Amino acid sequence: MILARRGSAQDPSPVLRLGLLLALCALLSVVLMPWVWALLSSFKPRSEIMSTGFLPEVWHLGNYRDLFATTMYPRWLLNSVIVSVSAAMVGMVLCSTGGYAFAKFRFPGKTLLFWMVIASVSIPPFTTVIPLFGWMAKLGLLNTYLVLVLPFAASAFGLFMMRQYMSTLPDELIEAARIDGCGEFRLFLTVILPLSRPALGTVGILIFIASWNSFIWPLVFMRSEEMFTLPVGIAGLNSEQMAEYGLIMAAAVVSCLPMLLVFFAMQKQIIAGLTSGAVKG
Repeated sequence: MILARRGSAQDPSPVLRLGLLLALCALLSVVLMPWVWALLSSFKPRSEIMSTGFLPEVWHLGNYRDLFATTMYPRWLLNSVIVSVSAAMVGMVLCSTGGYAFAKFRFPGKTLLFWMVIASVSIPPFTTVIPLFGWMAKLGLLNTYLVLVLPFAASAFGLFMMRQYMSTLPDELIEAARIDGCGEFRLFLTVILPLSRPALGTVGILIFIASWNSFIWPLVFMRSEEMFTLPVGIAGLNSEQMAEYGLIMAAAVVSCLPMLLVFFAMQKQIIAGLTSGAVKG
C-alpha cells in the first residue's frame, strides 16, 4: 500500500499531462508541416503550388507520371538502393569485426588506435573530399558504386558503437566456448553476432540512412547522370530555366518511402540498440 501510494503521488497531475500533450502536439505539427505541404504540393499542377491554397483544388497525378516517364528517377532510385544496402551490409561486417577486436582482444597500440578512431569522428567530412577524390581517381573508382559504398561502410561511429556493446558481453561466455573447442571464426558467428543483433541492426540502419541522404559524395564522385543517386538527381530537377516544383515534390515524397518503411519495420531494433548500453551499463 505504501509503495502504491508513493507511486501514485509521483504521477504527474492532469494539468501537467495536458500541458505536455499540447507541447508535444505543437512540436509535432512544426516537424510534420513541411512534409504535409510537400505531399499535398506533389498533387498540384505547377500553377497552384505557389498559390495561397493549402489543399489542391484538383488532385493532379501528372507529377508522379512525369517523374517516372520523363526523368531518370527509376535509375536514381535503383542507384540509391544499391549503394545504401551495400554500404549497410559492408559496414555491419567491418564494424562488427573491428568492434569485436577492440572489445575482446589485446594487441600493441590498441588504445592509441581506438582513440584515433574516436578522434576521426570530430573531423568534418567535407575536409576529406579532396584527398579522397585524388585517391579514388588513382584507383580508378570514380563513377562506380564502390566509390560511394566505401566511405560510409568505414563508419567510425559504428565501430565505436559495436565496441561499446561487445565490451558488455561476459568474458566467461567466450572462454567457455573456447574451452569447448569453438574456433574464433565460429565463436564470432555463433555467439558474438547473435548476442549483438540490437547494436548490429542499429549500425546498419544508421549507415543506410546516412548513405541514402548523402549529397556531397555522389555529386563529387559521379561523372554521369545515370550514376546519380536520389539527392543529386532531385537537385538536378531544379533547372536554371524553370524549376519543376511539382516534380521535385513528387520525387521527395517517393524518396522518403523506403526510409519510412525501414524505420517502421526496424524501430524496435533501433531503440534496443541505442538503449542497450545504458541498460547494461
